[in-house]
Amino acid sequence: MGQKWKYEPLTHEQTITANTLSAELDISPTLCGLLVRRGITSVAEARNFFRPKLNNLHNPFLMNDMDIAVQRLNKALGKKERILVYGDYDVDGTTAVALVYKFLQQFSSNIDYYIPDRNEDGYGISKRGVDYAYSTGVTLVIVLDCGIKAVDEIAYAKSLGIDFIVCDHHVPDETLPCAVAILNPKLKGSTYPYPHLSGCGVGYKFMQAFAMDNGIPVDQLYPLLDLVAVSIASDLVPIMGENRILAYHGIKQINHSPSVGLKAIIDVCGLQEKEIGINDIIFKIGPRINASGRIQKGKVAVDLLIENNPRLALAMGQQINEFNETRKELDKSMTEEANIIVEELESFDERRAIVIFNPDWHRGVIGIVASRLTEVYHRPAVVITCTGDIATGSARSVAGFDLYKAMEHCRDLLDNFGGHTYAAGFSLKVENIETFASRFEEFVTENILPEHTDPTIEIDAELGFHQITRKFFNDLKKFAPHGPENVKPVFCTHNVCDYGTSKVVGRRQEHIKLELVDDMSNKVFNGIAFGQSGQAKYIKSKQSFDICYTLEDNTYKHGEVQLQIESIHTKLTR
Repeated sequence: MGQKWKYEPLTHEQTITANTLSAELDISPTLCGLLVRRGITSVAEARNFFRPKLNNLHNPFLMNDMDIAVQRLNKALGKKERILVYGDYDVDGTTAVALVYKFLQQFSSNIDYYIPDRNEDGYGISKRGVDYAYSTGVTLVIVLDCGIKAVDEIAYAKSLGIDFIVCDHHVPDETLPCAVAILNPKLKGSTYPYPHLSGCGVGYKFMQAFAMDNGIPVDQLYPLLDLVAVSIASDLVPIMGENRILAYHGIKQINHSPSVGLKAIIDVCGLQEKEIGINDIIFKIGPRINASGRIQKGKVAVDLLIENNPRLALAMGQQINEFNETRKELDKSMTEEANIIVEELESFDERRAIVIFNPDWHRGVIGIVASRLTEVYHRPAVVITCTGDIATGSARSVAGFDLYKAMEHCRDLLDNFGGHTYAAGFSLKVENIETFASRFEEFVTENILPEHTDPTIEIDAELGFHQITRKFFNDLKKFAPHGPENVKPVFCTHNVCDYGTSKVVGRRQEHIKLELVDDMSNKVFNGIAFGQSGQAKYIKSKQSFDICYTLEDNTYKHGEVQLQIESIHTKLTR
């Protein structure tokens, strides 16, 4: 299926604002237009965007219950209570546990951490986890990246004399758990200015408040920002507002002075000589941390992230690298099996959603398979497996469609569920799978819009090659780090032609290496179009075509700008 291009020019008012910013900032009007699209309309806002400052972080005490949480933590430390730091087994949860444990370890030796086992505990707080806390004398649990729906489990803990502080960022239900404090910027009636923190980000704000209350310099927290950046990138939360500040400085920390554990992961990824960015975290660092919880135990990832011995950390890094290799093999085989099932679904072209079930699949990989199906078929996908009579599912959505509402529509069939707009996990009885599939498909069909399922590329601006100068590119790089709400800008240039040297490359001749010139200048640009070799014959015909692309550093010719071509429209496809 060809990709549609969507471009909406700036309004007259937006253009005036962009030109005003351009004159004040000495930045291209086109780039100032990108600022305006991001809601940045003043010089002060632009300067804060380009140079995020840690002193612009919000006061953590603006968050509901923060004062209560700090008081309870102070009491526990003062009375030398045993504290358990408890978190989810994914990247966000394990980085959050590592951050809070590492910081509090300076003030107490009576502290432990717990990551639930995917198979034995399931998602979030479990009775087994509460029993572990009780058996080890814990009286305060700080739970991170989960817990907002653990009403029964936290009530059970309370009956055993165990208090909970919940630090979560998932959408809460109407009924909240009986924790002593709930830190969640998505709470109904929240007083916190920024609702999109990661789970690790909420943990950071808790530690920030604890430091402020106890006269501890907040710069002692800054070395932990590498963990926050990894969580923000891997959990795909928006990278604007407070998250942009945290991610910006966290990535600096990763590049200049990462923790021993993260340095080990960087080394096993082969990234030690590279300037690490968001994509390196998403595609290399994050998956290795995640693989621990998917294939073995999430606690192994925390063990690594808090390790201070470089030799031991490297050995542990190599171990989770092996987990990741196993994960990739499972991912490949399960995705192939899933595609076969999808292709055999009755009336598949008429379906607006995918729900598939295989009792033999590894539950730690079903979320990845759901993501693959969404990418290929451009519709919400749910992948389910089971152990005994209890099934576990993972769901992923397409841009613009609220998956969480679809899960709420089916909640009476589910034993539990959690997640957000684009990803969710749940469990249910095997006997309910068929009804769930029907109900889920029905909700999606009634609520999804055609544009949600059409593969579309959003174009930020139209450019002529003469506009792409070194200064333009250097200013563009200041928009990083990129992520949701601040995606890497995509540009479009019309009527370009092959300069005469474009060729098909790649092991299977699947890519095109291009040299292009447009019809408005004599500038020649190198480009790479991955997986688009089918367009090579037309390109070599010397006819003009349109391209949309991102601008990248040419890794082979240092200092040159390269076009990474996302899509090609020829006269046959325009």
